[in-house]
Amino acid sequence: MVFQKTVFVVNPHAGNGTTGREWPRISKMAGDLLGSFETCMTEEPGDATRMTRERLLQGADRIICVGGDGTLNEVVNGFFDESGPIRKDALLGFLPNGTGCDFCRTMPIPSGIEPSLRTIREGYVRTIDLGRIRFRNHQGGASTRYFHNIASFGLGGEVVDRVNRTSKVCGPFITFIWGTIVTLFTYEKKGIRLKVDDANEWTVDVLNIAIANGRYHGGGMLVAPDALTDDGLFHVTVIGAMNLPLVFRHLPKLYTGKIKLISQVSMQTGKKVTASSEQRVLLDIDGEQPGTLPATLEIVPGALKMIIGQAG
Repeated sequence: MVFQKTVFVVNPHAGNGTTGREWPRISKMAGDLLGSFETCMTEEPGDATRMTRERLLQGADRIICVGGDGTLNEVVNGFFDESGPIRKDALLGFLPNGTGCDFCRTMPIPSGIEPSLRTIREGYVRTIDLGRIRFRNHQGGASTRYFHNIASFGLGGEVVDRVNRTSKVCGPFITFIWGTIVTLFTYEKKGIRLKVDDANEWTVDVLNIAIANGRYHGGGMLVAPDALTDDGLFHVTVIGAMNLPLVFRHLPKLYTGKIKLISQVSMQTGKKVTASSEQRVLLDIDGEQPGTLPATLEIVPGALKMIIGQAG
């Protein structure tokens, strides 16, 4: 495939600033492997979405995101406006170089810069689903956002809120496990009203609920072992409220794929989920914390074309 215009959207702050420091080396390698391209450096939240949208409207047909899952989420949202996709034929590539790159644990996208660039050059494309969530933002208004990996609410939102306010110099696993453990000591169970597709609404006291397109979040927690990014379904994991000793007893199962063995965990699939609560329940959307419940989540099948490895 011949590309008319390639744009790199780069978050220099990703990976605790390593992306910015390494960009001259990455840029030279990208030029050698992919040819000419335009670079857009983000400065603040929202820049990646705006820059992606602007470049697509100007004719870009290949957007390469450089950063973590949060940056990738912003870039994904730049592929859409209020009426839907801006350019259905445009491709998204990803150079993972951030604190959280959980999506690469689901998709065959290599973690190293050079292997990722070679994957982009090879140009194997998979059409993936996205989630679309309508929720209450922190200003009290309504917002809509797409997500490529996982949206969760309960403990997950509070962990992400804590993690994003601290240094991430220790890497994703230590950063998220520390944030999880510290948050557990102050977390109060949430009573959430939940409805999946046309089933009856029910109320459940939860530790966390994950609405998954991908399989992993939180620095390697395998919260949705059966999730696929192209099956047209959410995989919904409900982790019921547990006392602290029981939580710590079961915590390793979140990393070993044995979450199904926990009696307080239930799983189902669906295309639409609605959730609300009388309490303040924070959201985690691809590692970002943009608001609270209530929320409505819908799967968008075949929403985006993404460059991945041939193994997928």
